[in-house]
Amino acid sequence: MLQPPALEKFFKFPLHIARQFLSLLCHKRSGSPSAGAIALMLCLSGSPALAGGLLVDKVYHPYVEALEQELGWRATWQDHQRDEADRAQRQHASYGRAFGERWFGELNVISAQSASQSLAIEAVELEAIHQLTEQGEYWADWGLLLELEKDIHEDAWELASGILVEKELGQWSLAANLIVSREWGSDTDSELESEFALQARYRYARHIEPALEFYGAEDGRALGPALMGDIRFGMRRALHWELGLLFGLDHDSPDNSLRAGIEYGF
Repeated sequence: MLQPPALEKFFKFPLHIARQFLSLLCHKRSGSPSAGAIALMLCLSGSPALAGGLLVDKVYHPYVEALEQELGWRATWQDHQRDEADRAQRQHASYGRAFGERWFGELNVISAQSASQSLAIEAVELEAIHQLTEQGEYWADWGLLLELEKDIHEDAWELASGILVEKELGQWSLAANLIVSREWGSDTDSELESEFALQARYRYARHIEPALEFYGAEDGRALGPALMGDIRFGMRRALHWELGLLFGLDHDSPDNSLRAGIEYGF
């Protein structure tokens, strides 16, 4: 099991990287992208990605809205992936809330189903997002993601931390996630894994925004279109929805992955 010093070092890694690169890679919005920033994005685009769970999940954004509370549900369905059960699906039911202006915490109950297994709760997860910079303060906006997941049937844990980056270019928003995770426990192999995801979103209108997404992993790559938007119900009340269809890019990837999600913020 990870000892406290190891936990501290693990969680501090992405925060340290973000702070080290902020001054080098991110300058004021009036400037043009630095060579260092471009090099970083090229480097990240070749990074490996998460091996555990399903290949496609969601793209995180580095923003926190003060005082917000949120109820959410999201799911991913995939088929025909090597060494995985056919018609696998994974669902998250969640409640989250902001803590101040920079932190957002969330509790997830995770369920899974496949052609050989009926739908059942398999894990619980604690998740936190820390907004590192003000929106528009630098060339890109930066955030930190922390996750702790526990399987409810086995002695298996997963700890994850990563960097969230987003850049606005006119009506386009470009988001990137780089997440490193560690599994441990008597019922799982202790291993270090990583995840990378990209999203290019066009802000056509508040209620509908088309996007192109990429997910990479040690066990596959997927690329495809997505749609998302917000439906407002008044002050501080909105329903955010997302729908995406992604296609495998190699023999190790699932042929098709469908993802959907709704979040009610209040």
